[in-house]
Amino acid sequence: MKLKAMLVDDELPILHNLKAVLPWEDMGVEVAALARNGKEALEHFRELKPDLVLCDIRMPVMDGMAFLTEARKDDAECDFLMLTGYQEFEYAREALQRGVRDYILKPIDYEQLEQSVRQVCGQIRTRKLDRMQEVERWGRMASMAYEKQLYHALLGFHTDSDCIWLPEHGVALDRLWYSLYLADIDQYAQLSLQWSDQERRSQNAEITETLQHLVAADGSSFAVMQLREGEWCIVEQRARSVNWRTRADHASERLQHLREGMKERMKLPISFVAYPEGVRITEMESAYKKLQRMLLQSAGNWKLSGARGKAADNELREDPSLWRAVDVIVSRMRKLDQSAMSQALIDLKHCVIKKQEQERYCAEKVLHYLLLHLLRELREMNMIAPQEEEKIWRKLQHSISVKNVMEMIIELVDDAMDKAYSKKTGEMLMLSAKDYIHRRLSGDLGVEELANYLGISVSYFSLLFKSHFGETFVEHVTRLRMEMAQSLLLTTDKTVTEIGSVSGYSERRYFTKVFQKFAGMTPSEYREYHQAER
Repeated sequence: MKLKAMLVDDELPILHNLKAVLPWEDMGVEVAALARNGKEALEHFRELKPDLVLCDIRMPVMDGMAFLTEARKDDAECDFLMLTGYQEFEYAREALQRGVRDYILKPIDYEQLEQSVRQVCGQIRTRKLDRMQEVERWGRMASMAYEKQLYHALLGFHTDSDCIWLPEHGVALDRLWYSLYLADIDQYAQLSLQWSDQERRSQNAEITETLQHLVAADGSSFAVMQLREGEWCIVEQRARSVNWRTRADHASERLQHLREGMKERMKLPISFVAYPEGVRITEMESAYKKLQRMLLQSAGNWKLSGARGKAADNELREDPSLWRAVDVIVSRMRKLDQSAMSQALIDLKHCVIKKQEQERYCAEKVLHYLLLHLLRELREMNMIAPQEEEKIWRKLQHSISVKNVMEMIIELVDDAMDKAYSKKTGEMLMLSAKDYIHRRLSGDLGVEELANYLGISVSYFSLLFKSHFGETFVEHVTRLRMEMAQSLLLTTDKTVTEIGSVSGYSERRYFTKVFQKFAGMTPSEYREYHQAER
């Protein structure tokens, strides 16, 4: 790490010796400027912002002490070594009280001076490195918080009461516009059945890294997130003012770039779809689901979706009630709601019958898509065994009727629900609990309320929760809320009271008490400390 130094002395021979005798290059220091008095030095100081200043005390125009005082007003970080004569010892003592690192007596002992300079430079580098690591760490935390907010929005966890902010600028995310891109490995479910767990994780990680590299090269504001195995969502922050044709052209170019880049780097066939029409963060879930439906119909291709996209006509011809029915089925499955699931399957049957009666629609094709979507969701929730999935894929290779597909869906759902209940619902109950907590993290949330929602006793819930998450319900919720509060303190200018409210604490005093116990300092101290570190 190269440092900058400035040398200040009114005696020209000493000034030249300071520059010539000390091994600056060997010490990793650049002598950026020389000055003959404090006034001249102050001009260089403000322009160059050196890390280290070697300065004489007695000089004309502006002496070293006056220069030190003015320089400290501009930069409290720069380190000073003062040069002084025996008769100026009182000045030297005063300089030390003002934060000067050391003083060197004249006539100068250059070996001693070199030793002092090396020591101070080492301390400067350590301080700079610590600060860089701290800034990088908090930058990563802010970025993770931002992606977590986008992730929740895509999955529908975001509510109007959520306080969502862009970490770098403190801008509310719901004031911004986004374009979405979705990447999916073609026939992932079938391909991944042939892979070991290690191979599956490796393939997913490699694709994530490659996509991040491709979008980072562009320089735009992107977030790459994997919402489920074999599928990635790329969220691009963009300007609303751009017209549709420009957005569509941009999205087409982006898709082509991604597809060609992935084809060069990966052997797997990957499909891409885009939603170039600008969406707010509250609309992300709907746009994401539309892209998922398109992917079911576009393997090996790339397409545009949106109000005016080429694929919009196909999208509009679909009966949305069928997709809603599947969304309800997946939701009920996550909640293990058996009675509501029965009604959801009945609703799906009615939708299928209605679609069959409409000649211009192809019920078989749409229902086939729905089955594939359901299979993907069941796998993501660990509610279907690989051998059972293989059996379904073998059936789908043959021509089957709407009735047969409907029977497969019902059988699939019933088996998954029975399996979950036969395991005493442990893992699925905790999946439902996690979903419930994320949706209500900002509001009142109690263990009895959640246990009642899941239909189990408080004692059994507490035992199950601790076993699954490795911490109690209260510890888990408190940690999530405190992490949310820490993120908001670092990335927004909201008041402590407002952040406490968003984090689930209506009383500022209680919020402060909980936060201090968690972080070791009050919310205000936490914000001030990390702002100073930056």
